[in-house]
Amino acid sequence: MLNIFVTVGTTKFDKFIRAITDIECIKVLEKRGCQHLTLQIGNGDYIPEYSKVGSVSIEYYRFKDTIKEDLQRADLVISHAGAGSCLETLELEKALLVVVNEDLMNNHQIEVAKKLSDCGYLYYTTCGKLSETLRVMDLSRLRMYPKRDPCKYANAIDNIMGFRRV
Repeated sequence: MLNIFVTVGTTKFDKFIRAITDIECIKVLEKRGCQHLTLQIGNGDYIPEYSKVGSVSIEYYRFKDTIKEDLQRADLVISHAGAGSCLETLELEKALLVVVNEDLMNNHQIEVAKKLSDCGYLYYTTCGKLSETLRVMDLSRLRMYPKRDPCKYANAIDNIMGFRRV
């Protein structure tokens, strides 16, 4: 696992960025083979303190027009639990660890993360358990997320309308 990409999307999730850049977490990532950690920190106030810890180089940015290149380059993605971020990562067939923001009111993120985890597509954790989850998770046990079939919706509509595909 050489490259890890962390994303908070458009949110402010300083607790997550603080947790992932904690020295204990970085040491766990280093033991797992991480050499480069890229952080997309969004609207957060917290700025990571280090550019390198041990053999792990760390860089950050707030926003880009698209994070697709960072996702494609990553061996592991550690993301907030936004449904869009989760699905985009899984569709690229990337290993995914989701960090749920427990401070959100009416938190639907836990439901999305739990369902996708129950199906074996990702792991999920909280900021307080991030280091331990990174230490024990077995990425080889994750299943690939199924590819979308763009014809399914059109076929369903055709069926409802009584049209037959030839």
